[in-house]
Amino acid sequence: MMNDHETIYIGGEWMAAATTDFYRSVDPTSGEAFGPNFPVSAWEDLDAALAWGGASPGADQCAQLLEKYAELIEANAEALAQIAQRETGLPAEGRFKNTEIPRTTNQLRQAAAQARSLDFQLATIDTKLNIRSCLESMGAVLIFGPANFPFAYNAVAGGDFASAIAAGNSVIARAHPSHPQTTLALMKLLVQAANDVGLEAPPVQLLFGFSNDDGLRLARSRKINAIGFTGSRAGGLALKASADTVGTPFFGELSSINPVVITPEALAENHDAIVDQYVSSVLLACGQMCTNPGIVFLVKSEETSRFIDSVVVKFNAGAPGVLLNEGMLKGLAANVARVKDAGAMLLCGGTRAESPAFRYKNTALSVTDSAFIRNAQTFQLEMFGNACLFVVCSSMAAMMNALRLLEGNLCGSLYLAEGQTDAPEARILSAVLREKVGRLLNDKMPTGVAVTSAMNHGGPYPATGHVHFTAVGFPAAVRRFTRLNCYDNVRPELLPAVLRNDNPTRAWRMVDGEWTRDAIGGKR
Repeated sequence: MMNDHETIYIGGEWMAAATTDFYRSVDPTSGEAFGPNFPVSAWEDLDAALAWGGASPGADQCAQLLEKYAELIEANAEALAQIAQRETGLPAEGRFKNTEIPRTTNQLRQAAAQARSLDFQLATIDTKLNIRSCLESMGAVLIFGPANFPFAYNAVAGGDFASAIAAGNSVIARAHPSHPQTTLALMKLLVQAANDVGLEAPPVQLLFGFSNDDGLRLARSRKINAIGFTGSRAGGLALKASADTVGTPFFGELSSINPVVITPEALAENHDAIVDQYVSSVLLACGQMCTNPGIVFLVKSEETSRFIDSVVVKFNAGAPGVLLNEGMLKGLAANVARVKDAGAMLLCGGTRAESPAFRYKNTALSVTDSAFIRNAQTFQLEMFGNACLFVVCSSMAAMMNALRLLEGNLCGSLYLAEGQTDAPEARILSAVLREKVGRLLNDKMPTGVAVTSAMNHGGPYPATGHVHFTAVGFPAAVRRFTRLNCYDNVRPELLPAVLRNDNPTRAWRMVDGEWTRDAIGGKR
C-alpha cells in the first residue's frame, strides 16, 4: 500500500516525491477536500523523469500494451467511474461508464491498430533514385491532461497519450489536479497491462503536479521532443513560448467558442427543435466541453427575439450544473463580468448559485453586431461553462462582417432552412465560417466528437497552435508525435522495416514516373 509520499511513477517504480507540498482531490458538489495527498514535485522529480524518458518498446508490444490496457479499463469501468464522479461531479453512469470510458478504450484500440499497421508512417520510396522517407518516433513526449475529460483526455489514458505511444514514443505525463485519484487508478492499470504483456514497465513517467516555473523549464528541456496540451489559452501559450525557444513542437488545444449561425428562415422552419438542440448542447456537462457553442449569430427579427426568449426561459427553468473546480467557477464569473462590462446585455444568470457546490447560474447575454465589431476580441472571450452570448445583427450583410472578425475555432455550425443551401447568402456564410473553424457542421450542434479517421478536432489559431493539429482521429492524431526521416541510398539492413523492399504493401512508390501505392493501387 502506497502512502502519501509514493504517488509518482519514475523509471518503472512508485517512488517518494521530492517535495513538502501536497494537494488533495476536491469534491465539486461540496467544495470539500478528500482522499490522499498528492505531491507537487520539485525540479528533482522532473529531472528524474527526463532521465528515464525516451525508451519505448517496439511497435507490436506497443499495440499489445494499448489493447491490454483497454481490456483492464473495461473490466474496472464501474470502479473508475465512481472515482471520477466523486472528483468531477459528473455522473458515473451516463457520462463515464456508458460514454467516456468506451470512447477511451476505443481510442486505445484504434491507436493500437496504427502501431501495428504503421500506416501513420506515410512510407514513400523513389525506387529510381533510391530515396526513401517515412514518419518515425521522436522520443519523450510531455503530455498535460485537462480537467474536463478524466478518461478520454487523461495524460495516461487519453488520445494524446495513445497517439504518442502508438508512434513509438515514451510519455512524461502530468496529471490534472482536478482528478488525481482517477489518474492514479488508471496508472496502476497501465502498469498491470505492461506486466501482462511481458514489459518490465510501461514507457511512462507520471507526475502529479509541479510549479508553473518548473513546467516552463520542463517544456524547454532538449530532452522533450514534443508537447501535447489541452487546457486554457493562457497556460498553453506560456508553454508554447517556452517550447519555441528550443524548437520543440507544441500541439495545444487552447480555447474555442464554436460559433453557431442561424438564418431567419431556419428559425421560422424549425424554431422549437433548434431551441431544444441549442439548450441541450450549451448546458451539456455544465458547458464544460471544448466544443461548447458559446456564441450565436442571428439576424434581428421576430423569430430571433422568440428564439432568444425561449432559450432564456429554459435557462431559468434549468438547475445550474456543477463546475469541475473552484478555478472554473472563478474563471467563468470573471469572463462573464468582462463581457458584460464591455457592453453586453445580461439576459439571465450572471451570478454564483447559492450552493456550497461550484455552481454558477445558467447565463445568457446579448450584443448588437456593431458593438461586437467594435470590441470583437472581448466578446470572443471563452466563458467556459454554462454561459452564452447572442450577437443580434441588423442584416445578413452585417452578420457576415461580424463573422469575418472571428478568431480560429474548433467547430462552427450553420443552420439553414430546407432548400436554402443554394441561396447566395448561404454560400457566403458557409465560406466565411469555413475559414474560421476546423470542423464545419450543418444543421447540428458541435458538441460531440466522433473518434473516426475523418474527424478534425483542431482548427485555426487560437483554437490550436497550428492548422495541422487534430487531437482526435487516427492516424492523423498519431502523426503529430513523429518526425519526417529521409534515407538516401541507405543499405537495406539499416532501413526501418516500413521502407524495405521486402515490405511492399505499405509504401508509396515511384513506378514508371508515377506514384502508386501497392495495396491500394491509387496514384499520388
